[in-house]
Amino acid sequence: MTVDQYQVVFHVSEPGQFQHAVANIKNLYAYQQVHSEMALTVVMLINGAAITVLTQPETTTTIATLPQVQFHACRNSMRAHQITAAQLPAGVTVVPVGVLDLIELEAKGYAYIKP
Repeated sequence: MTVDQYQVVFHVSEPGQFQHAVANIKNLYAYQQVHSEMALTVVMLINGAAITVLTQPETTTTIATLPQVQFHACRNSMRAHQITAAQLPAGVTVVPVGVLDLIELEAKGYAYIKP
């Protein structure tokens, strides 16, 4: 059997988009469980005003339920909103520039999703 490999980056820049993106990701993984021929690599890049969502306690819980997802936080957005790396949930990777992260991921073949 051939396995189809999919790579996707969810770009979350507004606080209200976070839960929508999480729901989309959970739906993808639920579909994958039924379709073993599908492999997923998922990144969520969080920048802009959405960066503030990462300081909310419920976000820590949500991120913990998605260990297979890579969460990226834009350092520029963190600086603009006075957020330090110590305030981020475990497992979140700080990237220097969110837009550059998107460019690099798309250059590697990641599909771009904007919820």
